[in-house]
Amino acid sequence: MTQTTPSAVKLLTMEDYLAYDDGTDMRYELVDGELVEMPVESQINASIAKYLFVEFTKHLSIALIAWNTEIEVSGRRAKCRLPDLIVHSEESHAVLVGAKRAILLRDMPPPMLVIEVVSPGTENRDRDYRYKRTEYAARGIAEYWIIDPEMEQITLCLWVNGQYEDTVYAGDAAIVSTVVPSFDLSPAQVFAFGQN
Repeated sequence: MTQTTPSAVKLLTMEDYLAYDDGTDMRYELVDGELVEMPVESQINASIAKYLFVEFTKHLSIALIAWNTEIEVSGRRAKCRLPDLIVHSEESHAVLVGAKRAILLRDMPPPMLVIEVVSPGTENRDRDYRYKRTEYAARGIAEYWIIDPEMEQITLCLWVNGQYEDTVYAGDAAIVSTVVPSFDLSPAQVFAFGQN
């Protein structure tokens, strides 16, 4: 992950970020006004996201499940995240119908579920376990799943009274979701697929 600023002095506003186009297919997050390049996902991370997408379609309308949807979050300066996978609420899905860009701004309804698959490295762990956890809680997102292939565990953060309460799942323990109550996979099944 590389931080890039178009100017050493000027930090981007959300409006600058929305208008930014460097003519490439590079994906970015906006972190406190600075563009942060998002590298291509590892094979295991991409496989896990695809697997969950397919599994969620067994329980939810395919229209509600998305990747490459950005979420504006609170921070000292402008900040926008690009999760691995989201499950929309009916309201968040509705506001993006016909939109030119899949971005949920702060004045829009939040999705119901956000999933991040942790990439290797301390910086990535801090980003997913600490910073994004706080940011997604502040948006009122009902569930935030932190899928950690290195630790072979899934932390389900459930939004309760303005903060997340965590449950860590490992091995063959079935993941219990309020957003997808019929979901019955275990971390072992998720990680086994990711390694194929």
